[in-house]
Amino acid sequence: MNRDSNIYTVVYASVMVILVAVVLAFTAQSLKSLQETNEKNDKRQQILRSINIDAGDNAEAKYNEYIKEAFLVNINGQKVNGDAFDVEASKAFSEEIFPVFVAEVDGQTKYILAMYGAGLWGPIWGYLSVDSDKNTIYGADFSHQGETPGLGAEITRGDFSYQFHGKKLFRDGEFRSVAVVKPGKVDPRRDFVDGVSGGTITSQGVESMLYDSLRGYISFLTLQNQ
Repeated sequence: MNRDSNIYTVVYASVMVILVAVVLAFTAQSLKSLQETNEKNDKRQQILRSINIDAGDNAEAKYNEYIKEAFLVNINGQKVNGDAFDVEASKAFSEEIFPVFVAEVDGQTKYILAMYGAGLWGPIWGYLSVDSDKNTIYGADFSHQGETPGLGAEITRGDFSYQFHGKKLFRDGEFRSVAVVKPGKVDPRRDFVDGVSGGTITSQGVESMLYDSLRGYISFLTLQNQ
């Protein structure tokens, strides 16, 4: 075949495109299992951070050590069929089912609840744990998809999430959630934490996420003998 002809050029380009596509497809398939494992371990680490456990490189082992039970509940606080770990929070909340993870830390029961919301540039999500009274916050962990580094992205920092320790979700028997206020401000109606300096919209997103996500758990948190 004449290498200077248009036909040769088209055939050569087509063959190269097909070869590259095959190589990319093979590589993606080969790495799929590893990618899924990394995603699961990242999720385990987030869940564990909400009970103040740093799993390091032992996410699966630490998760199995501390998490004693995982299940889904409906808006009435009743258990329903499904996998609390594998379900996507955004899909679960839209269907009014809510993941619950039960942990044991130093002999004490902690309930871990999932959260999902919107920040300035994309989704934000996290996990919040409460003591056995199902009211007092034990820990929290927040993640984001695309918040601004040094501003909204600061919600992932420990000094932000640590503020939630000891805060109450209910006041006088009524669900109030936790407010996220500008540093130096207060909210007399409910417990509050300082928002991220320069990240007002993200802070507001966290506050909305807390309220909107956790209110789905109200029945679970208030029902006895769970």
